[in-house]
Amino acid sequence: MTVLGGGITNHNFKVEVDGAAYVLRMGGAKTGLLGIDRAVEHAASLRAEEIGVGPPVADFVASEGWLVTRFIDGRPIAVEEMRSPSTLPRVAEALRRLHSARAIPGRFDAHAVVDDYRAEAESNGVRIPAKFAGAHEVSDRIRAARGQQPLVPCHNDLLNANFLDDGAIRIVDWEYAGMGDRFFDLANFSVNHEFEVEDDGRLLAAYFGTERRSDLASLRLMRFMSDFREAMWGVLQSGISELDFDFKGYAAKHFDRMERTSGDQEFAGYLDVAADS
Repeated sequence: MTVLGGGITNHNFKVEVDGAAYVLRMGGAKTGLLGIDRAVEHAASLRAEEIGVGPPVADFVASEGWLVTRFIDGRPIAVEEMRSPSTLPRVAEALRRLHSARAIPGRFDAHAVVDDYRAEAESNGVRIPAKFAGAHEVSDRIRAARGQQPLVPCHNDLLNANFLDDGAIRIVDWEYAGMGDRFFDLANFSVNHEFEVEDDGRLLAAYFGTERRSDLASLRLMRFMSDFREAMWGVLQSGISELDFDFKGYAAKHFDRMERTSGDQEFAGYLDVAADS
């Protein structure tokens, strides 16, 4: 058994049995407080396998919440490579396939998640940063401008470490998956890969087959929500996790980036475009 690095919520191991390699995923402490439902993760992983995006699922130990998948012998994809003309359309196709798949259990709403994380953090004695109030006001403005969105299967945690290339684009770690807003997924991918506005335009063109100002506005607004979610995830984790990780620093990093996003001179314009769409 070999420890696999990269995770900051769970314990992951590579296990070889009879010449075959597997990944055993064991959840960290109190991950249910993060909105993680291991049965939903299992179902989402099966759907990802079905559409050729996720690794094959080998087993699920429901009593422990342990997930076993086949080990993918793929290569990591560097952040800068994600925006390349050879890779970006392949990622867009994988996301479009996911968002067009049959429904999965679970629900993910970034605007609700930040409130859930705040409530759980407070109940665990964590001090809520002063920046939360202003961020929540912006969240409310984004939700009001965009209105109700169609629900599609989403991954909701498109960090660079969750992508592999084995000849196809593979996405792993489906613990936050649920029915949600495709633009949260697109924005989450964008902000986690340091995309500029021009990169977002090419991502949307590859995903939709055309560039629309309204789509760009939605993506740029939801980049704020991606960082707000990550910031509050870090705040909550600082009070419940047993892992050796600087969760307070992680939260501060995302609060700072979130403020830079909303402080951009184009941000108010994106709100107007979203409200008019």
